[in-house]
Amino acid sequence: MQIPIPSDPLEDMIRTLNLDAAQGARTTEDIFIGPSQWMPHGRVFGGQVLAQSLVAAQRTMDATDGDDRTPHSMHGYFLRAGDINQPITFAVDRLRDGRSFSTRRVQAFQSGQPIFSMIASFQVHDPGLEHQDSMPLDVPAPETLPSAAEIMGENPHPVAQYWAKARPFDLRHVGSPIYFDVDPDQRVPHQAVWLKALGALPDDPALHRAALAYVSDYTILESIYRAHGIAWTHAGLKSASLDHAMWFHRQPKVDEWLLYVQESPSAQGGRGLALGRIFSRDGKLLATVAQEGMVRVPELRE
Repeated sequence: MQIPIPSDPLEDMIRTLNLDAAQGARTTEDIFIGPSQWMPHGRVFGGQVLAQSLVAAQRTMDATDGDDRTPHSMHGYFLRAGDINQPITFAVDRLRDGRSFSTRRVQAFQSGQPIFSMIASFQVHDPGLEHQDSMPLDVPAPETLPSAAEIMGENPHPVAQYWAKARPFDLRHVGSPIYFDVDPDQRVPHQAVWLKALGALPDDPALHRAALAYVSDYTILESIYRAHGIAWTHAGLKSASLDHAMWFHRQPKVDEWLLYVQESPSAQGGRGLALGRIFSRDGKLLATVAQEGMVRVPELRE
């Protein structure tokens, strides 16, 4: 099967995040339309609609008198699987604009049905208390680790080719990845992944935040699978993101190496919870992520 690998995956992501404002929008909402990227399973990538929703919300932040409000948190629910063959419509409600905070609700639609719903909060920069968790110290440099493209080689499977060539980020696991199997010595509910955009991005802070939201959905559930020796290729494995929360602490630069530290505190009832912290290479905590996912393993459901 020949898959449609974009000639420049990073440029393809940027194009996808460049939403069009819809003409004749309803007066109570701001309406935007965005394309969908190809995925081997035919469903819209959760990180894509998450990032597009953030872009839509950011586009309604009208800076006045130097009042530049940036997102500090977003909480979203994945309601239906999106169709990669259809564009997505984003409706933004301006719920509140206070003196320091603004709140936006974003609904993403395909064929008139909501596929994703999110509330995001924005804040004017405000000096205050400062502390953060420390970045792990015993982590090998990303340059010493193999890329997904190097691990996949010329594996012809469409999913392997997507992992190797179609993603706009270079992802390098600390320790062995779980694409095809799980190292018995690394069956633990935690992992770390280095990540970096495949090339330079425009110097636009809003784009870098959206790109960080995009990439935050790639490996966040893997700590759940890893703990039980479940690889992505496990026969009959069914998984899907249910919700996604993200807190932005400091401004990211996604075209520089970032470390995504992940852990799963619990799995039960066909669901698993995963937490993540994203650090800059020099140790700044940039964002915190939480996601619950559906995880169904066929032999446990018989």
